Amino acid sequence: MKSSSRLVIATISIAILAGVTDSVQAQDKYALTGNAAVVSDYRYRGITQTTFKPAVQVGADLALPNGLYLGAWATNIKWIKDYGAIDFKKEGTLGIKGGTEVDIYGGYKAEITKGLTGDIGLLRYQYPGNSLAKHTGYDNANTTEVYGALSFGPATLKYSRSTTNLFGNIDSKGSGYLDLSASFDMGNGWTVSPHVGRQTIANSPAGNYVDVSLGVTKDFSGLLIGLTYITVDAKDESFYQTFDKKFQGKSGLVLSAKYNF
Repeated sequence: MKSSSRLVIATISIAILAGVTDSVQAQDKYALTGNAAVVSDYRYRGITQTTFKPAVQVGADLALPNGLYLGAWATNIKWIKDYGAIDFKKEGTLGIKGGTEVDIYGGYKAEITKGLTGDIGLLRYQYPGNSLAKHTGYDNANTTEVYGALSFGPATLKYSRSTTNLFGNIDSKGSGYLDLSASFDMGNGWTVSPHVGRQTIANSPAGNYVDVSLGVTKDFSGLLIGLTYITVDAKDESFYQTFDKKFQGKSGLVLSAKYNF
């Protein structure tokens, strides 16, 4: 992990802890919320997780007293099986299992000073039953990351660092993702959300890339309909190709429908 990356997450953590005494008011209630969505393509950090196919997603979040929170989120995926298909077609090996992603996370979020909020936490990406490690050149897909974020007004700066190998990439512990995103309320239920992020893969610079997106969402009485344009600038597109040579970060539009309850 580069010293500049350590500085980002250390600064966020120190700022949150420093502001706790003066800025945080204790909450005496728990709040449980849920969400469900359908998307035309599940993109994560600009890269498709469903090989440009639709996904159904559900999640739940529990807000605890004093800024603590826990959450879980699940979706269907295709990328593990598609990577496994490389060996299946070429070498006649067994197919690779893993068609579901379950994210489990928890952290602490607090107002540091007026208008400035900090968030630190731990996120586990779990791919139940995945056998990606059987595919030559890969490790188990399950991944753990720590993250820190600062939000001011509509903008959020966040840094995530893997404490395990990242999504099956060998010797990739310490990979990082730095992103800047915003959400602008345009009135009448309309929201515009720009985003830019940079993924770095430890010991595999060919996997480094920048992703950019711009989304527009309309709130129809709690049902959020969105359209997002996504593009990826990868140093080496072959790093993110499926068995049929499709670049998984190709530019495109993603349509979504989400309901929070």
